[in-house]
Amino acid sequence: MDKEQLYSFVAETTQKCNILVVGDVMLDKYYYGEVTRISPEAPVPVTHVLSTKETLGGAANVAHNLALLGCQTSLAGFVGEDYHCQSLEERLTARAIDFRGLVHTNQPTTTKLRVIGGHQQMLRLDFEEIDPPAPVYRERLQNYIEQKLNESLDALIISDYGKGACTQQSCQAIINAAHAHGVPVIIDPKGSNWTKYEHADYITPNLKEINEVLLEPIRNKDEAVERAAHYVMRKYKIKNVIATRSEAGLSLVQEGKTTHIPTRAQEVFDVSGAGDTVIAVFAAGLAGGLSSGASAFLANLAASVVVAKLGTYAVSRPELLTALRGLEESEG
Repeated sequence: MDKEQLYSFVAETTQKCNILVVGDVMLDKYYYGEVTRISPEAPVPVTHVLSTKETLGGAANVAHNLALLGCQTSLAGFVGEDYHCQSLEERLTARAIDFRGLVHTNQPTTTKLRVIGGHQQMLRLDFEEIDPPAPVYRERLQNYIEQKLNESLDALIISDYGKGACTQQSCQAIINAAHAHGVPVIIDPKGSNWTKYEHADYITPNLKEINEVLLEPIRNKDEAVERAAHYVMRKYKIKNVIATRSEAGLSLVQEGKTTHIPTRAQEVFDVSGAGDTVIAVFAAGLAGGLSSGASAFLANLAASVVVAKLGTYAVSRPELLTALRGLEESEG
């Protein structure tokens, strides 16, 4: 792998990439504090809140990663008419992410609120409605995507978190429309119904997600992952599989070739958002003309930065450049 080529790509080419992210848009909220006693009202810890944070989550976090890499980034999905939507749009505006594809519905903006004591997550509250929005809202979303595909997109990401945006009908309509415009589709899957992802160019499941569609679960071994990926490719007519494998790294499985990319040895704090980073960086690589192998290598390196952080995190271009330089120094 030519590290100088990758360094040059991240430093210069990502800014020319035009990518649309479609999927389950979320807001992530965090309350950070310390626990020093048990409540007298119930046997639960009392958390003294010291700080709070709101950040982009789900498909919005994928867009966040792309924006921090310098890509021209658009986001499409469903939100509600509520405070959480306002907070979400403020953060999208701050990152220069085009959110004209957000369709306002009569359902709440999907929000996850986490209470963190020290480095330990103690509680999560979910504000959501997972039923698909009414047909009128789904039609608006599809119309926007069709319009966006006429603007010379380099790649389209579908980020499925099982919150109602990615139905079988919508996924197939998006895939067909993208292919009609010659735009590759990369999908982060959710659940066991992968028929809705048929004919996708790339899919980026983790091991747990792969096991959900197999008759028998596999262990995290190279040969087993490769066999499972080929099974998925045949059954669902998916061209390529990028399997994210936690401590075992990442595997890019293609029709005639498989590449296993080991992870970098380091301390892992939190895997939240690592899958978002993988699909974002991989898509940026493809959009910028890198090979699938080089894109997968870069995505795996970016994920190693993210898992060392606490909470949902998006990797920036300077951080990725630093990681690339660190590889060169360690190998030099």
